[in-house]
Amino acid sequence: MMMDTLTATLAPYALAPLGTLPDQGRSIVLIGPDEPAFWPLFTQSPEYKDGAPNPMDRWSRRVFTHLAATLDAEPLFPFGGPTYAPFYSWAISTGRFWTSPISFLVHDKTGLFASFRGALRMPGKYPQEKSAKPCDTCAQPCATACPVDAFASGYDVAACKTHVSSDKGRDCRTGGCLARRACPIGQANRLPAQSAFHMESFL
Repeated sequence: MMMDTLTATLAPYALAPLGTLPDQGRSIVLIGPDEPAFWPLFTQSPEYKDGAPNPMDRWSRRVFTHLAATLDAEPLFPFGGPTYAPFYSWAISTGRFWTSPISFLVHDKTGLFASFRGALRMPGKYPQEKSAKPCDTCAQPCATACPVDAFASGYDVAACKTHVSSDKGRDCRTGGCLARRACPIGQANRLPAQSAFHMESFL
């Protein structure tokens, strides 16, 4: 029931719990967009419309601060550092995220479009659901989908940015990373407009 209540509280903001880990008698719940509902909701927010920098981070800070006050929790964010909260290691500890063949996090429901808008450190012990790593039974198309082999040895950020900025990289720029989109999990949930927004921020 604890998780059901939290899920219902997050739903009006098009957010969803993605994984839970224990934290000294409390629980850290990692939270991300509930897609595809998230993008239409976010684009109606004052942060998106005001033209100021970092609209999604500002939206997240406002919403998570409100949620924390409502739920007697502590808001935690993957931005605003240094220092930065260890979201990557937290994610691995939930048992619902893993390191993918291209080194990005992969989630059991959102695939390679796993992302965090924040986390809540909640009072009490929330259930920790665990899943089997999906990559173990997958053909791993993400590993070969990049047109410039940016993931051939680690992650070649410079090669990725050069391609995405070019005419040949228009599909990646407007529709999202081809490697992420190749993952069979959750691939239909991320709207192209949201991917384009993130790509613009990346560049």
